[in-house]
Formats: sequence, C-alpha cells, structure tokens
Amino acid sequence: MDWTNVSSRSSSLTIGEQICAVFVPFLVIIDVLCSNVGQCFDCRRLRRSRSPQKCLTRLAHESQFSINEVEALYELFKKLSCSIIDDGLIHKEELRLALFQAPNLFLDRVFDLFDEKKNGVIEFEEFIHALSVFHPSAPIEEKIDFAFRLYDLRQTGFIEREEVHQMVAAILKESDMMLSDELLTMIIDKTFADADSDRDGKISKEEWRVYVVKHPSLLKNMTLPYLKDVTTAFPNFIFNTEVED
Repeated sequence: MDWTNVSSRSSSLTIGEQICAVFVPFLVIIDVLCSNVGQCFDCRRLRRSRSPQKCLTRLAHESQFSINEVEALYELFKKLSCSIIDDGLIHKEELRLALFQAPNLFLDRVFDLFDEKKNGVIEFEEFIHALSVFHPSAPIEEKIDFAFRLYDLRQTGFIEREEVHQMVAAILKESDMMLSDELLTMIIDKTFADADSDRDGKISKEEWRVYVVKHPSLLKNMTLPYLKDVTTAFPNFIFNTEVED
C-alpha cells in the first residue's frame, strides 16, 4: 500500500484495505527463507541424509504439500538449522541471521507462531505446519486463526487494542512505512468499531472470524502462490530422491 497518500484516502477505504499491508513483512520473511537462504550459508557439515519416508508421508498428509515438496523443504530447513548450531533445529538467532534482522517484536512473534511446542526452537514438522498455512489450498479457517494469533500477543484468546497498536507499529517500522500516530489510532479505532461486536474492548476469535469474512482483503497476503509447486519454484532445493508421491 502507498502510505504517502493514505491519510487523504483513508475515509474511503475499507478497514481491510487500510491494514492488510501489515502482513507484507511476514510474506517477505517467508519469501527470503524460501528463495535466498540457500545462498546465505556455507554449511560444510550439512548431512545429506534423508528425512525418513514415514515422516515425509506423515507431514505431507498433515499439510498442503506433496511428499517431494516436503523433502525439498527439508533441504531448506537443514540449511537454516545449521547456520549457528548444527543440531537440526532452527533457533531464533538463526532466523534473525537468515533475515539479517535485529531483534524486534514482529520477528519474535513470527518465531513464536512457528514454535508450536513453545520450547524455544523450530522443529521440521513445525516449519512445515507453519508454511502450509500460506499454501493456496490451505483452508481459510487456518489463515484466519494464524492471523488472529499474530495479534494475540499475550495469548489470552482475545485481540486487545494495545496489542494491535504494538504489532502494527512494529511492522510499519520494520517496513520503513511512515504512518502518523493520529492515522494509526484512527485505523485501530475503526477496526474495533467494526470488529468488537459486543463492545467489551477486545476482539474474540469468533468476532475476528466474522470481521475477516466481511473484509477478505485482510487475508489476501496470507497466500503465497509459489508454495503450490515448491519443486518447480525452488529447484535449488531438489535432490535425487528415492521418495515418490
């Protein structure tokens, strides 16, 4: 979105159009991970071992990816997980290194969403599960839930005004987008006026679902078209495989 003219147009835009850009940095993160990370690290100790076929089959069943695509993403995962500590796990520092990012709220939140087990590292199956949400064929409910959890910073089951302000401000700063405090407050006020149907000052998961259904543009950046065919989009991560779909 072109924020230079947003103040003059804000009244005519739907709230979904006004804040859908907050997901752009997240999509950039996924894009960098998938397209550039293979050139970032020289992992001479990287093992060319295969993820067990049973594991590949299970993850393909649990996600929107084929078995060969899961195997391709395994090669990407191995490159990420050996950048600092070669232990087959992605640590937060390794994610920051891959993205050339300083510590910030947005990156911390992204890491937390990938870390399903909340043990401070991202395992391969967690990596697949998170990427699968952005697959074109992923159910809309998964995308809605992921977006909700992005804003539920305190993990209370509700989106609160301060959480939205913190997250949007952090994302705008990370994206070098300029937005006045007045306009940011106006956008947040409009969001809560539209979404908080019971007027309790917070947005429940059901209120969020209803709101997103009314404003589908909120989720238009939650889909990465090239994840529909990973083996074609990222041939650098394809090796001779013994696994067939």
